[in-house]
Amino acid sequence: MVGMPFLLLVFAATIATLWVSWQLDGGAAAVNEAGRMRMQSYRMSLSIGTGETFELNAQKSEFEHSLVTLKNGDPERPLFVPWDEGTIERFAVVEADWNRYQSRWIEVHPTVFGELRADTVAFASHIDDFVNNIEVHIAHWTALLHLLQMSMLASVIIGATVLLYTGYLFVLEPVGQLKQAIEKIQLGDFDARVTRVSSDEFGTLADGFNGMAEHLQSMYRNLEGKVSEKTLLLQEKSERLESLYAVTNLVAKATSLDALAQEFTKNIAQISHADGVALRWSNQGGQRYLMLAAHGLPAAMVDAEQCIYSGDCHCGASMEEHTLKVVPIRSLKPTPLPHCARVGFETLVTIPVRLHETVMGEVALFYHAHIIPSASERSLLEALSSHLASGMENLRLNSLEKEAAVSQERHLLARELHDSIAQSLAFLKIQVQLMRDAIKTSNESEVAKILEEIDAGVRESYGDVRELLMHFRTRTNTEDIEPALVTTLQKFEHQSGIKTTLSINGQGLPLAPDVQIQVLHILQEALSNVRKHARASQAWLDVQQQPTWRFEVRDDGIGFNPDTDQHDETHVGMRIMNERAQRIGAHIEVISTPLCGSSVILSLPKQSPPSTTNPARMGNSQTI
Repeated sequence: MVGMPFLLLVFAATIATLWVSWQLDGGAAAVNEAGRMRMQSYRMSLSIGTGETFELNAQKSEFEHSLVTLKNGDPERPLFVPWDEGTIERFAVVEADWNRYQSRWIEVHPTVFGELRADTVAFASHIDDFVNNIEVHIAHWTALLHLLQMSMLASVIIGATVLLYTGYLFVLEPVGQLKQAIEKIQLGDFDARVTRVSSDEFGTLADGFNGMAEHLQSMYRNLEGKVSEKTLLLQEKSERLESLYAVTNLVAKATSLDALAQEFTKNIAQISHADGVALRWSNQGGQRYLMLAAHGLPAAMVDAEQCIYSGDCHCGASMEEHTLKVVPIRSLKPTPLPHCARVGFETLVTIPVRLHETVMGEVALFYHAHIIPSASERSLLEALSSHLASGMENLRLNSLEKEAAVSQERHLLARELHDSIAQSLAFLKIQVQLMRDAIKTSNESEVAKILEEIDAGVRESYGDVRELLMHFRTRTNTEDIEPALVTTLQKFEHQSGIKTTLSINGQGLPLAPDVQIQVLHILQEALSNVRKHARASQAWLDVQQQPTWRFEVRDDGIGFNPDTDQHDETHVGMRIMNERAQRIGAHIEVISTPLCGSSVILSLPKQSPPSTTNPARMGNSQTI
């Protein structure tokens, strides 16, 4: 508001200055144009006097154009005459002189030039009078321009002085007071306040500063209490995190239910500051609760409550109760199992051990004093019991997984024995019966023939046994399958005497250990069929790693017809290989032509990178 009048004054003076400057520019241009007219009059006089009139018409046109320009003005230059009575009168004289001069000297062809000089001087003097009249106006405008400039300078000086004074009065002074109050607060004087002297922004700032100072003063007064409260809260949260970490670590490392239960009771007794802890497992219906572990309880109480039924005492909650329960032992009526009351416990806290909606057991905390857990303590105890339930379930699933693995391996072993040695033994049994019949008939040639068959069968069974032992000892301890393939081919050459060649092309992702073992077994079975049936002199193993893994076992043996030879004993090995391939999602293709050798092709699906924690990388060998 203080600066607005000065701003308007400067704005008006600036507009006036621009207008005066415009007038000066126009007047100066008019003076120049009039000066040109004076020069043109002398040029025309010179042309007339010398008789060189060929440029006279052009000079006449130029002079008339100057007259029209002065009369009408030219905004583009800019050019305009400051018309007043004197200027109009002198311009009329110039026009009259021009008409007279034109009719006497230009439109006719004079022969006497005695008065030409006098007429030209008079004509030029009238133009000078017109120019002088314009210059008088320019002088007035110049004086007015100086006056406006001086007034603008004075307005700037006065406005700056007024703004400095008002700035000090309305800005610097309140800021100085605010600064002094801030310095007092920095020195610890929280009673410092700023007086509100106006209703503008600084008044609002003063109110805000005073409110902030009161808040700081209140916070400072209660700082020690709040720091202590926050410290206790942080300590409680830290202890809770440590407890959760300890139980989580325990659950992750536990290898048996007994070890998990014993360590959990010790940890939860320390975490909850309980005088005694009992961990019970519940059957599926929730009628019986079996003691898994106890800590801090008398031996007599543990022996007496090895197995309790739901409803016998305060422990063993019903299946419908899925939340933590606090039981004041002394204030309740006696139960059939008052062991905890005899020992002197005052409070019992029961926490159900449940996974999702399934109750797996119960944790009982015994206290000699009367306590009521807080909300955070309840949440912590329930979280710990949930971790315990997860650990118990993981142990159960691990046990089932191990049992399933053992069952699968036994089934595999039985199938391998049935498909190889059992059939050979059945053949030997038939041959023994045939030998008995031949002995009874004293057919020595038949006996010799059967004996050769039995000898061949025994040797083949012995070879099958050695091959099975070698297969079941196959292990993987590296992510590179090449050493295992080299070892397999070396064993095959030693066993069969057939020369082998290994060819590996490309670079692919390493195979997972379980996939690698199945691949080795399939290749060993294919080589076993070569040894038993192909009558080959050489075998090849070609491995291609990109874009997917592909294994091909080739031989130069007698071959067979895959369409017609479906019921010979080689089909047993093919069935075994197909079953192994299905486990890993692979595909087996058999190509064979009688007398031209055979080829077994194993194609694996696209592999994902193996985990960095697989058994091969951690150095744990897996033996089949």
